[in-house]
Order: sequence, then C-alpha cells, then structure tokens
Amino acid sequence: MNETAASRLPINIDDVRAAAERLKGVVKTTPVHTSRQANEQSGVQAFFKCESFQRGGAFKLRGAFNAVARLDPDERAKGVVAASSGNHAQGVAISAQHFGIPAVICMPDDTPRLKVAATHGYGAEVVEFDRHRESPDQIVTRIAKERGLTIIPPFDHVDVMAGQGTVALELWEQAGPLDALIVPLGGGGLLSGCATVAKALNPDCHVIGVEPEGADDWVLSLARGERVIIEPPTTIADGIRTRQPGRLPFEQVRALVDDVVLVSDEEVKEAMRFLVLRMKLVVEAAGAVAPAALLTRRAGIHESARTGVVISGGNVDPDLLCSVLLER
Repeated sequence: MNETAASRLPINIDDVRAAAERLKGVVKTTPVHTSRQANEQSGVQAFFKCESFQRGGAFKLRGAFNAVARLDPDERAKGVVAASSGNHAQGVAISAQHFGIPAVICMPDDTPRLKVAATHGYGAEVVEFDRHRESPDQIVTRIAKERGLTIIPPFDHVDVMAGQGTVALELWEQAGPLDALIVPLGGGGLLSGCATVAKALNPDCHVIGVEPEGADDWVLSLARGERVIIEPPTTIADGIRTRQPGRLPFEQVRALVDDVVLVSDEEVKEAMRFLVLRMKLVVEAAGAVAPAALLTRRAGIHESARTGVVISGGNVDPDLLCSVLLER
C-alpha cells in the first residue's frame, strides 16, 4: 500500500506510537515466550506475545485506557459506559479507577462469573443483559443518555484501535523483525491495530486474522465485501462472540490483512491444552484462537518464518479449564 492510500485509513503507525506514550507506567510490557515443540509442530519460528499477563488479564486495557485518556477532562469526569463480555469491561473499569471516575459496564448474563466479579472488583457498576434478546448498543446508548456518560466502544473507535496496536509495537521491540503475525479476531480492534504496526514496520509481513468457525462474521463479510451480521455465536471462545465486524476495523483490515482463517472449537481446546501442558501458559479460549491456527498450520505461513502469535487473554473460567484439560 502506498503512503497516500495508508493516510486515508482510520489509524496509522504514528497513532499507535502516540498511544504507547500514553500507556507508559499504566500497562505492563507483557512477556514473549517461545517453544521448541510449537516450532516443530508449526514449522515456523514462533514468538508468543502473552497478553494473558497484562493488567486485567488481557490486551483490552491498552485500547480502553488510550480512549479514556484522550477524552476531554470535563467530559471524562462525568464517567464512562461500555458493553463487554469481560475483558474490555475490566479494561474500562481499570481505566476509570485510574482517573477516579464512574464506570458502568453492560455485560451479557452468560459472561463467565470470574469476569463479572473482576469487573466489580475494579469498582465498576455492572448491568447484565440477555444477548439473545437485547442489543448491547441500545442498552449502552440509553444509559449514556440517562446519566451523561461517555461510551467507550470495545473495538469500533480509533483510539481503541491505536491502543491495541501497541501489542504489536512491543512484540517487534522484543522479538525483532517478523515475517508473519497471527492475531485473534472478534470486533477487529486488536487485528486492525496490530496490522497497522506490522505493515508499517515490514510491508511484506504476512498478517493473518483468526476467528472460530461458530463466529465467522469476518470471513463472511470479507467474502461479500461488506459487513454482515450473524446469529449470536455459540463458540467456546466467549471473548470473541461478536456478530458483526466493527465499521472502522473493517476498513483497516480490508486494506492491510492478508487473510482471515477459521479454527474449530476442538482445535481451540487442543491449543489450550498445548499451552498449559507444554508451555505452562493458562489462557482463555479466545486467547488460544491464534495459537490454534499456528499449531494446525491453517495460517499458510512459509517454513521457518519468524512468526508473532498473539495470546490475547488469560481470563478463563476454572471449570471450563478443568473440563478442557480432562477432555481427551
């Protein structure tokens, strides 16, 4: 992509670098792990960016904090509201706690209790809803209007996208130049931010998004050339049960991402087991989506390529983790 075309996209590498400056002293620089067995199974040289070690247990703090920090101080003081199945909820709650402002989080009533409890623990008010009957956008909009709060979207926002891109910026600094990057895909904030960094630092980097078979809104949307909405997903990966790509991420992903591939829930479970048993990494199902594509060689990466793999979060329900580990 030429410089003129890139300048027309929602965000650029300078936006991500500016976000990285705002996040200093707030987010952790999460570790990068490697595994000989993962390399042998995948055929590449893999570098796992472990956002499971981030504050709040996932990458979401990066985008949430960047968006809250960018608000006008008077607007920010009134408080914020967001809809989330868990990780964005905690990111917004931590950000609000940092600035000493109110936060209301709208969460589906089937969200793992661990994530609900954590969101309460960071001082946020939680409003639960039925994802099969109620629209989170409508609930958030109503609460924002009634209470004078500012909405912090989970992915469809330039400051959120730029904040999430700091994952890839850190990874490049830690692992060195990469030939490929594999990123899980829900609403598209993480992938759009990371793809922005990857293509700016290496235009030839092969960027792959990964979503579960039961939540294939991106594959369908990219094939049609427009955003489609699907029925409520039933995938085990509760963190990425989105029904439609974000408008701004869709624009960014279409321009920068080379491919989006699907993995099955069984492959996600197998990746979770591999990460726990072989790498001693506890991750949630959504966090195992990119590793699943790596380990099954679905990503189509050439042999020996230096490949970044984003583990997006570690907030797994203990009962689910036990069930996955015992299921053979």
